[in-house]
Amino acid sequence: MRISKFTRTAIASAIWGGALVTVAMPAQANKDLDRLSKEDTNWVMQTKDYGSTHFSEMTQINSHNVKHLQPVWSFSTGVLNGHEGGPLVVDGIMYVHTPFPNNIFAIDLDDPGKILWEFKPKQNPAARAVACCDVVNRGLAYAPAGDGYPAMIFQNQLDGHIVALNAKTGELIWKMENSDIAMGSTLTVAPFVAKDKVIVGSSGAELGVRGYATAYNIKDGKQAWRVYATGPDEDIKLAKDFNSANPHYGQFGLGLKTWEGDAWKIGGGTNWGWYAFDPDLDMLYYGSGNPAPWNETMRPGDNKWTMTIWGRDVNTGEAKFGYQKTPHDEWDYAGVNYMGLSEQLVDGKMTKLLTHPDRNGLVYTLNRENGSLVNAFKIDDTVNWVKKVDLKTGLPIRDPEFSTHMDHEAKGICPSAMGYHNQGIESYDPNKKLFFMGTNHICMDWEPFMLPYRAGQFFVGATLNMYPGPKGTLGQVKAMNSVTGKFEWEIQEKFAVWGGTTATAGDLVFYGTLDGYIKALDSRNGKELWKFKLPSGVIGHPITFGHKDKQYVAIYYGVGGWPGVGLVFDLQDPTAGLGAVGAFKELAHYTQQGGGVMVFALGL
Repeated sequence: MRISKFTRTAIASAIWGGALVTVAMPAQANKDLDRLSKEDTNWVMQTKDYGSTHFSEMTQINSHNVKHLQPVWSFSTGVLNGHEGGPLVVDGIMYVHTPFPNNIFAIDLDDPGKILWEFKPKQNPAARAVACCDVVNRGLAYAPAGDGYPAMIFQNQLDGHIVALNAKTGELIWKMENSDIAMGSTLTVAPFVAKDKVIVGSSGAELGVRGYATAYNIKDGKQAWRVYATGPDEDIKLAKDFNSANPHYGQFGLGLKTWEGDAWKIGGGTNWGWYAFDPDLDMLYYGSGNPAPWNETMRPGDNKWTMTIWGRDVNTGEAKFGYQKTPHDEWDYAGVNYMGLSEQLVDGKMTKLLTHPDRNGLVYTLNRENGSLVNAFKIDDTVNWVKKVDLKTGLPIRDPEFSTHMDHEAKGICPSAMGYHNQGIESYDPNKKLFFMGTNHICMDWEPFMLPYRAGQFFVGATLNMYPGPKGTLGQVKAMNSVTGKFEWEIQEKFAVWGGTTATAGDLVFYGTLDGYIKALDSRNGKELWKFKLPSGVIGHPITFGHKDKQYVAIYYGVGGWPGVGLVFDLQDPTAGLGAVGAFKELAHYTQQGGGVMVFALGL
């Protein structure tokens, strides 16, 4: 990929909003962001904090009074496509983003009826044609002021550019090209700030894009490192001691050996999901996605390192470990989903853990220091492509009945390609030691076909029919212990719970639904305590924040994304939208398009 545009304002004097400010060194910027993320008045990351807890200690709104929540203000973005992610709140300012054309609005919480500034980028509209599943964007990132630069807002644009803006004024500071849409590579992932770097993923595996993650310097946008999911070890950046604690996961040379010929060059493995970061270990965690094409016959081998949980040194990008969950994926179980960090007792020892609910219908918990597998269990007992995971080898024990080989239509595969978990950010209550997950409950029939690779065109090779799972609904919300694999409770939802959950110390779990409700459950038992009908369906996540001694809850509305692609583009063929149209054929009877943010607080 080439760098096409780079602009930077003169900020040597560190002028921010007209006043001289004290700036921090880049290493300090990480600590400043970490500190802000722990102040529950703020919501400075899409994941809430580096551990991706999506949890607030605020209790002003709680299980006893949540029934009195009412809307206090709202804001229309003027954009109709799917609104994923959530707004950021930093020191009294809310930052709102949109899907393509990727507008940004800054709103002063003292006067939310007035827009402080707006940024409307000019970008190549051709990006819309190569976006896989609606023109979504998963959110903004924020970095506090550092050595020679002001506080910044980072945005990834669908046409492959990342921009850095002055958080106070909206002024463009720098712009870099990360992805080439001519090759089908777009940007839907939220940027992620760690130390003096902003991490950016990639999209486009459905068009044969070779996946990579890139770190840019916050100050000037220069590339610090780039790592790939496939190819030679030097491109993947494997450390000398890679997987030394678990050599059975595989170590060196496999990014080439597990592919036939040069198939790795168009082999997928993009990462458009979520990151987590351990500042004590300096380690970054994320997942690489599905191999390309979906038709498994066209790519013999394990196809490493797609479908992998990565633990990397954030300074260099070097991989300390990589655990491939679904070798030779046959079902588009892209493993880019939520990464949640916790510290829990394992065999009587307090252990740093990483928990990952995967699209393949399994929940994985790893020791995040070395990648060792602690547990792997099914999100739902209806998962059928796999019998179990061998905890010694880490390998899934497949059920051959649900294989997707050529000249055969596989029936009744659970989960569908949408996974029993997709792009939603989940929450972890450290007091209860429970994760709260919004899930899908969708199964499918799958028929593969052969096709040639053409740059910038869809490279899938399968026809899918999707439908509700055995329990009769398309979604669920669950509370689970990630160490024991025990589920404390679960409830059913008519449609998939696409955007994820947010938990609070007030014994609450908030989430949005595709048919347009924001709901609050009692986190102790799953009982529904409150709901409110929004103008459009929800595919993003709620946040909660404080302002002037009052707690608020906010959420985007704006149906779309993969589950809403039929509604957004008025598609009728049930196999269209990579199978989503058939699964969500009833959605248009319950909600319509319209994008914005709704903010709630306690009434009388």
